[in-house]
Amino acid sequence: MASARLKFLSADEEALIHDKSLEVLADIGILVRSDSVLSLLQDYGARIDRRKKIARIPEEVVSSALKKAPKEFKLCARNSANDVDLPAAGFPRLTTDGLTLYVRDFESGAKRNATRKDLADAARLADALEAVDIFWPIVTVSDVPPAGHNLYELWTGLQNCELHVQGDCTSADDAKRMIELASLVAGDDEELRRRPIFSCATNPISPLSFDKGAVEAQVEFARAGIPILCHSMSMSGMSAPVTIAGTIVNVNAENLASIVISNCASPRAPHIYGSCSMPANMKTGEIDFSAPEGLLLSAATGQMAKRYQRPCMVATWGLGKDEPGIRISFSEAFAIAASAFAGSDLVSGIGGLDGAKGYSLDQMVLDSYFWDNFRSFLRDVRIDGDAVALEVTRQVGHGNSFLSHPHTARNFRKELHFWDRSKLAMEATLSNRMLPEAREIARRLLREHDVAPLDKEVVRRGDQVLSEYLRRTR
Repeated sequence: MASARLKFLSADEEALIHDKSLEVLADIGILVRSDSVLSLLQDYGARIDRRKKIARIPEEVVSSALKKAPKEFKLCARNSANDVDLPAAGFPRLTTDGLTLYVRDFESGAKRNATRKDLADAARLADALEAVDIFWPIVTVSDVPPAGHNLYELWTGLQNCELHVQGDCTSADDAKRMIELASLVAGDDEELRRRPIFSCATNPISPLSFDKGAVEAQVEFARAGIPILCHSMSMSGMSAPVTIAGTIVNVNAENLASIVISNCASPRAPHIYGSCSMPANMKTGEIDFSAPEGLLLSAATGQMAKRYQRPCMVATWGLGKDEPGIRISFSEAFAIAASAFAGSDLVSGIGGLDGAKGYSLDQMVLDSYFWDNFRSFLRDVRIDGDAVALEVTRQVGHGNSFLSHPHTARNFRKELHFWDRSKLAMEATLSNRMLPEAREIARRLLREHDVAPLDKEVVRRGDQVLSEYLRRTR
């Protein structure tokens, strides 16, 4: 099958990025703020500087980890019909944005802090939208104790959608409780290992630093069979060299180091190569999600992931600016949308606003509808002897039309894409005129869509896990 994908690096440039990444890991090393993880890496051959907490990882350790890490696995859901196979066949699979800070109120449009109900509504809407494959808890809720954010957000996602849930975690203790909650839903620890219904994003702190809580959580997840996403957010000019090549090497080295950490914790631990790396906006200091260089970084990191035969999330989606609608120019929209051609298996970001600081339900609808149309560019196309159809060409003959031939009638719906005109009407750039319709769609889906409830005893026991955890952390 043929797929339209970007190729940014030549074979020699890929090899250079690989060699320089190995040089980074072996000579500069990574900062690991955890004595236990440093010891784990030392046991597997890394050279450790305990005073500086630096682990230098030889090439043979990286190569061993890449050989052992699984090339294919599933992101399972509590409804198996929603399981996601990695690597993805055809077009990438879509996730919501993750961990924004505020919600645009559905009725008034005003910014405000989000609650668990807002998160539950977002999970239910994601479940209802055909384009969404994975739910990444889209907001940090304000009505829970700060120590319990990660657990409440995972628990809310698991209760309110039947998709795979991608969580976030900042400590080993959090990781253990998240595994406990998901085990209740899956049935037990072994069933969760067999069918991991959640995964976790554990971001390095660029450049080349792994925080104590997150890296110790990564070890716990690896040992439990929970897939890890290493979501490097290298910012060219701030947390990575300002050059595109330097940023690519930084992303690649962080991902290789993360694969090693997971493999040292548990050989064959499922791991997703990840990047949401962009240049810094030199006027504001913020990450610039619509920069043209972001497309190049996506393409290059997608190539490196495929070089290592790694499932990856290296592309973003979502055309919201500071308010719902499409408030960005054609060029900015292209820079974001074209990253989906980077060979990514997963694409994140629907529903996000304001550089991933906020979200809205109506933007979730708009972004999912845009994806319904856009993913037609990414589909697989059959290129083989039958598809070439030479016998049909012989029958039609020189200078004649294929329109009336039975081959055309049998195949045109499979081969050609037909735009959904109602969805195209929502895609006017620099516009918010589509918001009333998007809001009505969201209202209808929230009103009509049913999510199968968890067993009441599972909910009771999960709530008890949360209560006990919060008592201990006060």
